[in-house]
Amino acid sequence: MALRDLAQTHDDARDDVLAIPAVAAMIAVLFAGSTVLTPLYIIYKQQFGFSQITLTLIYAVYVVGNLGALLVFGGASDVVGRRPAALAAMIVAVISALVFLFAGNVVSLDVARILSGLGIGVGAGTGTAWIAELLPDADKPRASVIATSTNFLGLGFGALVSGLLAQYEPWPLRLVFIVYLAALGVVTVLVWRTRETVARPGGLRQVSMRPRLSVPVQIRARFVAPAVTGFGAMALVGFYAAVAPSILAQQLHEANHAVAGALFFELAMVAALAIVALARMQSSTAMLAALALMIPSAVLVVAAQMLASMALMVAATACCGVAAALGYRGGLQVVNEIAPRDRRAEVVSSFFICCFVGNALPVIGIGIVSTYASPVAASLAFAVMIILFSLVALGFGLRQGR
Repeated sequence: MALRDLAQTHDDARDDVLAIPAVAAMIAVLFAGSTVLTPLYIIYKQQFGFSQITLTLIYAVYVVGNLGALLVFGGASDVVGRRPAALAAMIVAVISALVFLFAGNVVSLDVARILSGLGIGVGAGTGTAWIAELLPDADKPRASVIATSTNFLGLGFGALVSGLLAQYEPWPLRLVFIVYLAALGVVTVLVWRTRETVARPGGLRQVSMRPRLSVPVQIRARFVAPAVTGFGAMALVGFYAAVAPSILAQQLHEANHAVAGALFFELAMVAALAIVALARMQSSTAMLAALALMIPSAVLVVAAQMLASMALMVAATACCGVAAALGYRGGLQVVNEIAPRDRRAEVVSSFFICCFVGNALPVIGIGIVSTYASPVAASLAFAVMIILFSLVALGFGLRQGR
């Protein structure tokens, strides 16, 4: 009997070695779906004839799906199991890609973006928890590093592959989604073959649909710094995902779709490498470093636009990548540390709301200002907002640290 148990343990360990890359691939391919559009926005804008405000709204509506996943289905995988929840997220991503493939107007783009946000919201939370359960107890801290780094890897490769296909292959608005659907199919098979880690999965009727969001009074002052850090980090990512291709085309006179994809790829790769290389940096140090880096990042973005300098844009992108990585990882870890154990899920969910709002709201503001003023004025307003928020959060963070 002991030999049988030992053999079973060995088989589980072997399967887990293959399972972790499968779940990480799921996270990456889901997030790739959110940036596939980054190099395509200008093409859609030309073909469908919509404004810059509409472009930013198409990007921002993705957050509706994220919020739905967080508020309604946030704890679903704890009840029904990791594999069923992950497969459901993959199915939603497939439907989203099909809607993109046959999109003929702005409404279809909005629907596809909402579905993409929903699939990513469910799949990312499920995948992060799944990886933590597949890892040995001694390696649990690696779960967040694996999840966040693969998150950025997916974002980067989604934009890069989309830009290359749009620039150098036929059917720029179709081929990329055919390729993406093939990738989703392969990863879905891998997920289906990965073992379940929830001991006794239940049914959908047991899933609570009641949103849980709150920040206890005793930690609200300490919550300000990580919340603003998460907001700023995701605002930088949103800026590059939605607005940077238009800046490249209009102010830097670079209309190559592959370059637009490569620029976001740079941001994502720098972020992923920063997460891995600085994994041992203390959470509060990472958060404060991110806030400090956001200031030169914002200045460099505006300078690159005003001087029409690609070299400055590349430097700004690298700086933004490190700031986004440290801000997201450091802010999340600080929130986990300050949250009362019995209310951690509520506080972490509140942090994610700040991140989602940061990812969407400034982008909409940029679209409005650039339409009624100028793109440079919009970027300048964005930079001022990032700098002011960073200074406020630095003040709170340093005071709480003392």
